[in-house]
Amino acid sequence: MKIMITGGCGFIGAHNVEHYLKETDFEIYILDKLTYAANGLDRVRDINAFDNKRVRFFTTDITLPISEGIQKECGDVDYILHFAAETHVDRSIDSAEPFVMSNVVGTLHMLEFARKCNNLKAFGYFSTDEVFGPAPEGVNYKEWDRYNCTNPYAATKAGAEQLCLAYMNTYELPGFITHCMNVFGERQHPEKFIPLCIRKIKHGEVVTIHGTADRKKAGSRFYIHARNVASAVHWLLDKYEQREIYNIVGEKELSNLELAQMIADIMAAKLKYEIVDFHSSRPGHDLRYALDGSKLENMGYKIPMSVDEALKKTVEWTLKHKKWLYLK
Repeated sequence: MKIMITGGCGFIGAHNVEHYLKETDFEIYILDKLTYAANGLDRVRDINAFDNKRVRFFTTDITLPISEGIQKECGDVDYILHFAAETHVDRSIDSAEPFVMSNVVGTLHMLEFARKCNNLKAFGYFSTDEVFGPAPEGVNYKEWDRYNCTNPYAATKAGAEQLCLAYMNTYELPGFITHCMNVFGERQHPEKFIPLCIRKIKHGEVVTIHGTADRKKAGSRFYIHARNVASAVHWLLDKYEQREIYNIVGEKELSNLELAQMIADIMAAKLKYEIVDFHSSRPGHDLRYALDGSKLENMGYKIPMSVDEALKKTVEWTLKHKKWLYLK
């Protein structure tokens, strides 16, 4: 079997590469632009199970059509997992155009490439909870609930989803879409919340927690480890229904303050923090995101690693591999 993983040198993509190296005998084809978020080939080369006989890299910019050379080198792949994207919300607020190009136009080019693959079994598009916008207390969004994008990043992911659904309908391209939220794990870029917390706690610095305007309540998320995400996507390759959407969700909701305290406890360190108004400090961000994960659960999928176990594993690994705390 051949699997193509776009963005395979990025954080979530590399964890998927690791999963397929360990759990399958697939040939793996990685397409990646190698932006700042990829950190070169370090993420993939650091995988213990890395095998250069099974993994092939192609440096390419998907804002341009996939070249005939890459098409010939890869041949007909069985699966395409499309993770490649610009993902940092703050950067999308500063400049939306790169997000439109990578996330919308890039997805169009991957869909066109997929159409040329004979006997393709699945095109999996990796989207985000942010397409739904903020979730009021007690509301966990289901897969087909109405979208309410509140920042340019979310809007580009929603647009790309619609392209995927259109291709799956118009051209009968086999595939599915996933929504996920707040993925963490080893080798994550230090601009993200969990490695940022680890670094600040390590140096005795104040951790900024986004919360309500009165600063009495912190924002919350359902955090999930990247290998759990990879496990769920792999599970779906054989069980998905055509043109369906699936939420991949952590097993419990945590406030960002609770999460920061858990990290401090693992590090046996004191947490210094301040709660700031989430909207005035970060326009385009939302206090609470929440997805309903019952669809996958009712299909029989079980998350292999709890958030407590995964967080401990991540913190301990990161402290042993400190370079991942100081990337630019």
